[in-house]
This record gives sequence, C-alpha cells and structure tokens, in this order.
Amino acid sequence: MRHHKIAVIPGDGVGVEVIEAGKQVLQALAEKSGELSFAFSDFPWSSDYYLEHGRYIPEGGLEELATFDAIYFGAVGSQCVPDHVSLWDLRLAICQGFDQYANVRPARLLPGIGSRLQDADKIDWVIIRENSEGEYSGNGGRVHRGLPEEIGTEVSIFSRKGVERIHRFAFEMAQSRPRKKLTLVTKSNAQRHGMVLWDEVFFEVAKDYPDVEIDRELVDAVTTRMVLKPGTLDTVVATNLHADIISDLAAALTGSLGIAPTANLNPERRFPSMFEPIHGSAFDIAGQGIANPVGAFWTAVMMLEHLGEATAAKRLMAAIERLTRSGVHSRDVGGAATTHEITQAVVNELSR
Repeated sequence: MRHHKIAVIPGDGVGVEVIEAGKQVLQALAEKSGELSFAFSDFPWSSDYYLEHGRYIPEGGLEELATFDAIYFGAVGSQCVPDHVSLWDLRLAICQGFDQYANVRPARLLPGIGSRLQDADKIDWVIIRENSEGEYSGNGGRVHRGLPEEIGTEVSIFSRKGVERIHRFAFEMAQSRPRKKLTLVTKSNAQRHGMVLWDEVFFEVAKDYPDVEIDRELVDAVTTRMVLKPGTLDTVVATNLHADIISDLAAALTGSLGIAPTANLNPERRFPSMFEPIHGSAFDIAGQGIANPVGAFWTAVMMLEHLGEATAAKRLMAAIERLTRSGVHSRDVGGAATTHEITQAVVNELSR
C-alpha cells in the first residue's frame, strides 16, 4: 500500500466546494485500486481566517506544510480583503517559500466540451510559467502617497539562474511530448533588458536539446496565433505575467476556466509542490453548488503524476473524459449538472 500525505487548503469561495469534490474523487480512486491511500489534512487558511487572526498562515505554518507529500489548493480571494494582500500572504507565500518555480498549465479540448474557437480540437498545449520572479517578484514601492507627485514602481527581476532553470524545465517538458516543439514568448522588442536576457539564455540552453524544434514569439503576437493557428503551438514557456495571461486565454479557448488545472512545482523536490485549479474563488457563484469541479479533478491528475501514481492518474483522466463525453456538464459549459452530480458521476465511474 502506497501512502500519500496531502495538505488541503480549500481557501475561499468555490475553492471550498471543488476541493472537497476532488477529495471525494481521490478517495474513491484509492478505495477501488487497493494499492494506494491518501491522508488528507485540512488547513483552514482562508480570508475569513485572515480577518479573524490578522494573517493567512500562522507562525510555523510553512514548516508544517513542508512535511507533506503535496498540497491541494482551492483558491484565495475575497471581497473583504484587498487582492494583493490575499495573493501575497497565501498563495505566493507558499509558491515562493517552497521555491515552486515551475507553473505548468495544460490545455486541450476535452471530449464533449464545446468551444467558441474554430479548430479548438487542435489545441494540445502545455504552458510553462516561470513562477518565482519576473513581474511578480514583489520589488518596487510607492512614495509621496496621496500627493499629486505620487509614484508607484513595479520592478521585474530576472536572474540568469531563474531564467535558465525554467528554460531547462520547459525543454525537458517539450522533449517528453510527441511533437518536441517549444515556443519562447517574451516582449523583447520593447523590454530590452530582462526580456532580452530571457531570449539569450533560451537560445544558449537550446544547444543542449538539439532534438527540440524551437521558435520565438512576442506575447502580443502569440495571442493571435493561439486563436488563428492553434495547431502551430505545443509547449510554450513565458515569464510570470505573460504566461499567467495567455494560460487564462488558453482555458477560455478550451471551454471554461472551470476546467483548467495547474501544478506549481519544485522540480528538485526539496519542498512539496502545490496543485490548484485556476478559476479563482468565483464569489459570484460560491455556495450555490454549481461550480465546475472538473478543473479540480484534472488538477488531481497532475498531483497523482507528480506523486508517481501514473496508473491512477490515467484512470482518473479517463473517468473525467468519459464524464465530459457523456454530456454531464456544469453551467459554465452549457449544462445544468450541479457540483455534487458531477462529482458523484466521476465517483461512480471510478467505482466500477
């Protein structure tokens, strides 16, 4: 029996609903297999917790998280807490504290899911996002607050070490995929320092991966390519901000943000990695029982792969695809099924 300790942070809004659904699906998978088990430990770190205690993560919280095999994360964001506080004090505190520098976001059209994009069936992408520095490094500040001459600065930090390691990760990802194709996305025509460093290091690293086909695209141009020529892309690597934006576009093009998964990886495994659906807290539908849990299920697939449970990951992904093909859909993709109904359908598939 293979045993996995999973830290669970449901967080805010629909995160609470979809992560609970994900736990049910993982438990059903484990019970059916008889070969693995999960010990889930729930952490109540949310915006309500912050409003009560003045912090999202209690003292010693990261040290406790470090004892787990993986982290299953829902969402953070509240109408009662400024976004920059909730993001930096919870999600980014974990990502940066555990050096989860590789953010991985797959995108493809699942069976039975519609898209407004022509040729969306040609989408089979993995977007690699540098997750530790760049535009979200937190460097900058504000002076002369409240005065007419007030200034705010946001300084992007790009280190050669940080750039090289994400490029090597991306090349290895591309190398593992059938097409062996990698597209670099920057804005080096206008951002002539950090982005040019990204370009230069990319082409240096490319020499070590001669079997990988490469090309380069400016971030504004790649959005049109995603829409007009989706089949020309495969693996994409981009900075923290750029990949954040284009991966949301990728999710929309494949049907809904409610479907899309994410892994925040520490590839060297010195720290646990964190897995989260990308849709956010979605307070407009929270508590109504209609949130799409498929993104949380697909995220669980990525967590299983990271834990070395390849067979279980394939079983869960196959169950997800049977579900979407059957037409049992949530409202965001044109159906009427509730979170519970979708979850139970997947549990039933896994229990057969």
